[in-house]
Amino acid sequence: MSLAHHTTEGQIVAAYGRQFNVELADGNEIVCVTRGKKTGASCGDWVSIKMTSPNQGVIEKTHPRTSLLYRSDAFKEKIIAANVTQIVCVVAAVPSFYEDLVNRCLIAAESADIKVLILLNKADMMAETQIALEKLQLYRELGYPLLCLSAHQDIAPLLPLLANQTSVLVGQSGMGKSSIINALIPGINLATREYSETLDSGRHTTTFARLYHLGTDTHIIDSPGLQEFGLHHLKPEQIDHAFIEFRPYLGNCKFNNCHHLHEPGCAVLAAVAQGAIHPRRLAVYQKMIARQV
Repeated sequence: MSLAHHTTEGQIVAAYGRQFNVELADGNEIVCVTRGKKTGASCGDWVSIKMTSPNQGVIEKTHPRTSLLYRSDAFKEKIIAANVTQIVCVVAAVPSFYEDLVNRCLIAAESADIKVLILLNKADMMAETQIALEKLQLYRELGYPLLCLSAHQDIAPLLPLLANQTSVLVGQSGMGKSSIINALIPGINLATREYSETLDSGRHTTTFARLYHLGTDTHIIDSPGLQEFGLHHLKPEQIDHAFIEFRPYLGNCKFNNCHHLHEPGCAVLAAVAQGAIHPRRLAVYQKMIARQV
């Protein structure tokens, strides 16, 4: 069979816009592009490719996905990763993390039926970490797992939570995602940068998504830092269902099309008044839903 007609399969392990690294069954990586302007492939995808040279190919087909994590605004969608089983939402006490981004990460996970872990990094900064833990206690009370560690000191507590999962690290710049990868894979030496104390923000170091193998059935994807996590693609009913503490009350409102803003007979608002739902979460929901309806 000539090279021009040779097709094979592999997994996308790095995505650089319209160019991808595809890992073949033998462990070798080749550089691939998509036909035309199609850019629907992403890190984690399994694909069929047609070889065009010994080290290059064209992606002919993207195989069905078990999950897809992406964000969107009113104009476009941005795929973060495919075929993941766990989102690791990475936050740190310094620089300050955006609680809105944590909420949106949780909503994205719930709407895509992907399990989620909140990872508080830089625990060696004890005073700042204690303040961050107090802010994150709400999510622990909701049942979300919360792990506190310092990637520079001891990554061991994270290992059992990654086992037999395909995890994707998600978070804003400066939270230490690259440091976590460096700790998990000694010798890889990904670039890291200090945060800006003046701006209280991190600087981008990861500019593309990359999948790493930690074991036969354990994989992790490092993704570029986010400043926003748009969820424009979700319908209002998907958003309220993604707030797990809302679920016992959904369907019990006076009006079937209740948006839980100010409608009379709203079961969700009544639950907030009774202390069953935290007002902070209601405020997050109402801010999001007001943009959707």
